[in-house]
Amino acid sequence: MDKNLLQIGAQALRKAALNEDSKAYILANPVLFQLFKKAADRYIGGETLEETIVKVKALNNLKASIEFMGESTRTEQESNDSTQEFIRICKQIRSQHLNATVSLDLSHIGLSVSKDLCLNNLNAICNEASKSDIEIIISAEGTERTDAIIDTYKKAIQNYDHLAITLQAYLYRTKDDFKEIKKESGRIRIVKGAFETASGHSMPRGEKLDDTYLDYIDQLLAQNHKCSIATHDPKIQENARLLIHKHKPEKEIYEFESLFGICNDQLFSLKDQGYQTKLYFVYGKEWYLYLCNRVAEYPMNIFQVLNDIIQ
Repeated sequence: MDKNLLQIGAQALRKAALNEDSKAYILANPVLFQLFKKAADRYIGGETLEETIVKVKALNNLKASIEFMGESTRTEQESNDSTQEFIRICKQIRSQHLNATVSLDLSHIGLSVSKDLCLNNLNAICNEASKSDIEIIISAEGTERTDAIIDTYKKAIQNYDHLAITLQAYLYRTKDDFKEIKKESGRIRIVKGAFETASGHSMPRGEKLDDTYLDYIDQLLAQNHKCSIATHDPKIQENARLLIHKHKPEKEIYEFESLFGICNDQLFSLKDQGYQTKLYFVYGKEWYLYLCNRVAEYPMNIFQVLNDIIQ
């Protein structure tokens, strides 16, 4: 299929993901909700934490990351409610002895309301997580929030060692952000990047982006800095594997990470070869943005979506 058509499709899906009106319409329409939910089920743990834990346990102690889906909460109450759900995840990880971390969007816990509210809520989650040394990973969001996310991370990590942050390799600004962030001890999760950006802010998919991604991983492994290699790209996974052999970091330093439902056989193969691996689960009803971004990463998946809907 023509690569230009795939790129156009990916851009359209990313724009659709950010369209709040479309999202609200689909989630509020019972018929559309059930149709698109059938496609989303391939990629999510479920609508509840309890459903997700069942899937996590079925992995026979393969490390997992758990996220309660949502973003852009607009009120303090919504932000606080989401915070309590993340605290509940920490409690369940501890009580059920799960080999798991927690991931979250800062805009889900108040960043869109106020920076102070967000920082207070993040501290509350980290305090609960600290009872069992559970790692909290801050996810990447749109470029309009990057400065606020990095600023919040720098403040929170001063009081909590097990805090990690996600950097997007496709953003040109990441080169400078990376220099600052790697001074902190927290794990750095590297992703290619999936959000629509303004012209000139990010590089397209291709060899240059792959090389940039691997350069960040190379630097982190060389410095024995904790990192997550979050990609489904088999070429990058193979080259990262070679870098691990080159630098020989301690095992707890790195991990290969994949999203549940996408190329998981590759991750299981890496685990069987003795590499550190982690599977990323999301749950909840705010799956519209997540589904659009998953398909945007590989637009041919739209055919899988159609197949799931008509089954």
